[in-house]
Amino acid sequence: MTENIKRVITDILTAFYQPFWFALLLAVVFMFAYKCNANLKQAFKKWFSWFRKEKQFRRVFYLAFYTVMVLFRTLFDRTLFENPLSNVFGKWGFYEEVNGQPVFNANVPENIIMLAPFIILLFVSFKEKFFKDKVIFLKVLGHSFVISFLSSLTIEMLQLLLHLGTWQLSDLFYNTLGGVIGGMLYFIGYKIKHRRRVSK
Repeated sequence: MTENIKRVITDILTAFYQPFWFALLLAVVFMFAYKCNANLKQAFKKWFSWFRKEKQFRRVFYLAFYTVMVLFRTLFDRTLFENPLSNVFGKWGFYEEVNGQPVFNANVPENIIMLAPFIILLFVSFKEKFFKDKVIFLKVLGHSFVISFLSSLTIEMLQLLLHLGTWQLSDLFYNTLGGVIGGMLYFIGYKIKHRRRVSK
């Protein structure tokens, strides 16, 4: 009987906790719409006008959209873990052994890929703030490393504090690696675009 009561309480708390961040996000948007009230239609028209006409607005929108997607993947839409330090070193290989058979570990490529678009979108959106007039390879690498490392560390620490997922060094390493790869891809794309502009 006591176990059943514990289970019911746990299920109820989990049911409230899991959609908490999504509900908070929607509530903020709803209250914005509520305060706009009669001007809501005009506000939407203005938003779409900005999106259509302003390149920078679109860039920041894509960055914000991707950031929320990453947060949902890593924090908002996660189940509670009793012990987030149960697997500190994590999984490093692309294959792991399950019942004596090698099975592809999708977490490794996912962790590498996850922060690459974030870094690219961040640099595209705020190039002047990061690089001013000159985009230098070592500067791109340095910014990529620091931003992706700190972003991944923040996510891992929040997972630890909120008991969402497990704190893993492998995640930290692969996220940072992915961010650096994203920085290199940004630099290659920037150089190609710059050469085309010069040759015209």
